[in-house]
Amino acid sequence: MLDVFITSRVRRKIIVVYAKYPDFKTHVRGLAKLIKEDAGNIQRELKRLEKVGFLVSEKQANTKVYATNKHFPIFKELQSIVLKSQRAAAQKRQQ
Repeated sequence: MLDVFITSRVRRKIIVVYAKYPDFKTHVRGLAKLIKEDAGNIQRELKRLEKVGFLVSEKQANTKVYATNKHFPIFKELQSIVLKSQRAAAQKRQQ
């Protein structure tokens, strides 16, 4: 259902991970392994999501680590949409 509203597959996967697990922190390569997408595409989407304020980053050694910005103005609403969308998809698969 989210694919109708968020057309970028990589961006959608990233939003789902960070909305579903708000305390999750990782670097580009760790996220690439998790969601099985190209690190270059992930890095581009992480920068976009950080620019709009959904994610924050911090430098750890020579690595940039991304985390959810829980103070993002529509974080709770976006999290709710992700969770509802996943429940609806699970119910649809059961039928």
